Amino acid sequence: MSMNMTPEEVERGYNNRAAVPDHPAWIAQFVSRSQRAFEDLRPALDLRYGAGDKETLDLYLPAAPARGTFVFIHGGYWRTFDKSEHGFVAPPFVAAGFAVAVINYDLCPGVTIATIVEECRHALRWIERYGPQHGAVGPVVIGGHSAGGHLVAMMFATDWQAQGLARSPFAAGVALSGVFDLEPLVVSSMNADLHLDVEEARRMSPVHLAPRVDAPMFVAVGADETSEFVRQSQLIFDAWPGNRPVGADGPLLIRDRNHFSVALDFADPASELVRATMGLLTTDPGSFTLRHK
Repeated sequence: MSMNMTPEEVERGYNNRAAVPDHPAWIAQFVSRSQRAFEDLRPALDLRYGAGDKETLDLYLPAAPARGTFVFIHGGYWRTFDKSEHGFVAPPFVAAGFAVAVINYDLCPGVTIATIVEECRHALRWIERYGPQHGAVGPVVIGGHSAGGHLVAMMFATDWQAQGLARSPFAAGVALSGVFDLEPLVVSSMNADLHLDVEEARRMSPVHLAPRVDAPMFVAVGADETSEFVRQSQLIFDAWPGNRPVGADGPLLIRDRNHFSVALDFADPASELVRATMGLLTTDPGSFTLRHK
């Protein structure tokens, strides 16, 4: 399927900076809005959840005790960006009484995607075990954009008992604009940093893995993204029917949003994305009857 694409087709489908010529303006908004969030909310910065250089997180807390926690995993094709540029996701959730943890992870080519997946597991184990003493209480919903959307799905494909936990450390997830079949990237220019071969790409592709967490995963993508990113969201929606939120008949296509502008919907309390995430934080996870047979 995916490996029938030529390198040129892969570049058109997956090179988001080329697909969105004004991406610097959107990234500048990431930075400026995050700076305002730092100034307004005064998060606890660089809490260490693991031994890796970037295994740290920033924790934003509401004034009163939190009634749940949103954990956000940033994108950047596993090789760029930083949690400091994604604090913009915090204000709507903090205003509604939730803690927000924005996590960092080490980047390719310094580490592999497999290492990044393991670091995200470290972060969620830390939230489960130590989050409450820092004000990050359950229920926990994990969300991520782009590579972060992939990492969210990989957390669903994790055997948490083998990770030393009695249950999943999160109740639900939101995968925004993710890549869930990594095989096309083997012939992409990004692979100079990712170092994927076909076997490793399949091993790191959620569409080829079984979900191990019985929880809803909300899938969304910008309607103005490339056809490949829209296809990727449909792939995971189709592959994991048992993890669809009740009533979902497909990924949410967010109108008038490209790959960069769609992330800023996490900063808008009125957006469909924030409303859906809030719904996952406030709904009893037990009400989601999954359809695994």
